[in-house]
Amino acid sequence: MNEKRIKEAENNFHSYISEQLLKKEEFNQNIYNRLHQNSLESLRVANEIFKTSFLWTIVTSYYAMFYIASAYIYKKGYKAQHKIVHKVINDALIVLAKNNLKEKLLEEYEEEREKALSIAENLLDNYEYERSKRARFQYEMTEDLKESKAKTSLNRSKEFVEIFRRMLGNI
Repeated sequence: MNEKRIKEAENNFHSYISEQLLKKEEFNQNIYNRLHQNSLESLRVANEIFKTSFLWTIVTSYYAMFYIASAYIYKKGYKAQHKIVHKVINDALIVLAKNNLKEKLLEEYEEEREKALSIAENLLDNYEYERSKRARFQYEMTEDLKESKAKTSLNRSKEFVEIFRRMLGNI
């Protein structure tokens, strides 16, 4: 992820707070549990429908990532409101998770430091890419590209959810 994109996310993050698109919120275990369960359910559904619907594999794979990202942001004390929620979560994730993600992966991959740094960067890029791919796939993509794109989405989602669950202490 380049510095320009990180700076844009930081600026957006502050704007979202001032525009109340992202609000500080007191932690509620029930809300957190629901977000976490929605992520796991979305990932389970994505796995189940891979052979029958590439479109919905991509959509539900993205939502598995979206819900675990929302749970992470919620645990950090923030809750996105309904307007442009996917963009808000994307930018908030970059701001709130970038350093924690690197620390967690470095801790787990101490002997492979450079690999861990690369994974951290790619994970956030993958989330952003899947958010935009979901929209393109639903409305613009041809059938011949769908299976490989769906498989990629499913694999990215599995990795993303697993890593964020570890960061949240849910594994």
